[in-house]
Parts: sequence; C-alpha cells; structure tokens
Amino acid sequence: MILYNITSSIDPDIADEWVAYMRDVHLPEVMATGFFVKSQLCRLLNEEEGGVTYAAQFYCLDLDQLEDYQNLFDPGLSANLTTRFPGQYVSFSTMLEIVE
Repeated sequence: MILYNITSSIDPDIADEWVAYMRDVHLPEVMATGFFVKSQLCRLLNEEEGGVTYAAQFYCLDLDQLEDYQNLFDPGLSANLTTRFPGQYVSFSTMLEIVE
C-alpha cells in the first residue's frame, strides 16, 4: 500500500476556512476519483512558531494507481486549491510505501 502525503503550511488567518474546504470539498473530490481507499487530514503538533501545518494523507493500493491519479486528476484538483487560496499556503508531497 502507498501513502500519498501532502504537507501544507497555511496562513493562520485562513486556517479554519482552509480546513473546512479540505474537509468538505477537496478530500471528497480526491476520493471520488476512485484511486484511493482512505484519506485523512492531520494537524502537525510540533510546528514552528506562528505556523499552521496540516498533512492530507491518501492511501492507494500501489504506485501505478498513484501515478495515474497524479497524471489524470492532480493538476486540476491542485489548481482548484490554488485558485481558492492564492498565495495563502505552500505545500510539498511525499510518497511512502507502507511496510507493515
């Protein structure tokens, strides 16, 4: 199984709005693509002073599925976030193989 993790540092002024959008819109849209079996949104507890950081996590069965998602859907769904919150967050992604 593969964990696709997107860590985002959010402008504190819009953090609540961003979380609501992720919970109510973005995560359901990503799950509706059919490439993932589970998602969750986590808040980092050991963040830098003044920062608000979240990790959106998506689980898929294999790397091929993740690559298909990234090619077919990620550009459009990421653009929706950028349009909704321009310049108010920065993100980076990691792909992890679940060993146990």
